[in-house]
Amino acid sequence: MNLSHSGSLACVGIGMTLGAHICPLAKSYIEQADVVFSGVSNGIVELWLQEMHSDVRSLQVYYSEGKSRHITYREMVDAMLTEVRAGKKVVGAFYGHPGVFAHAPHKSIELAKAEGFDAVMVPGISAEDCLIADLGIDPGKFGCQQFEASQFMFYQRRFDPSCYLVLWQIGLAGDKSMAKFATGAAHRQVLIELLAEQYPLDHEVILYEAAVLPIDTVRKQTLTLSALADAEIFMHTTLVIPPSQKMQPNHQVLERLKQIERQLEEAAV
Repeated sequence: MNLSHSGSLACVGIGMTLGAHICPLAKSYIEQADVVFSGVSNGIVELWLQEMHSDVRSLQVYYSEGKSRHITYREMVDAMLTEVRAGKKVVGAFYGHPGVFAHAPHKSIELAKAEGFDAVMVPGISAEDCLIADLGIDPGKFGCQQFEASQFMFYQRRFDPSCYLVLWQIGLAGDKSMAKFATGAAHRQVLIELLAEQYPLDHEVILYEAAVLPIDTVRKQTLTLSALADAEIFMHTTLVIPPSQKMQPNHQVLERLKQIERQLEEAAV
């Protein structure tokens, strides 16, 4: 076998809560790797990874205040691909699901496959999965729309106030620089004004944070939309907006379906 193509890459999800969410397949990839790159920011979680493997290298070293995350993500990909090209079995271990709000896993797998290496993604329990369980939300009941907060602000997205609206990474809402670790009340006020086009300012919303450590308390803080600007918000905080309106029947479609059923019944006679 050509050594240059004997390397491989697996980007695996370790779930959100330490030790509780990792699946056997992800664990097996980590244990059998030549080198593991850690995409987690919690030191305790990284120590847990080091218990499974002797060579765990943190990808957090590529982040710094004022540095574009575009550069950071490119450096993360380069770090993993360098070892793959050297013929090693490489694993990238990421919070939650490695394909959800994570550029580096997608890009590294794409490049590895393009260069002829074996590359796979192993799903994990994501923040969305935890949110649904912790808040008791059934996406099938009213429907659910999800956006990254800044993208939601920068583009004219259509959203439906009769379903759940989930905005991820509101701690960075409005950041066009891709170089900040947080934005502030002024940026969130712009988001509030955008949402106020569809929701009353006294509409109750939820700030959500999943538990990373088993001893952590899940954050599910209820507050009014108007109070969002001054709330305590972090990079991992998610905004959940319950429906403010009832679903409106589509009478035209309902009538067409009624006619189809009638025609089917007549044809069967």
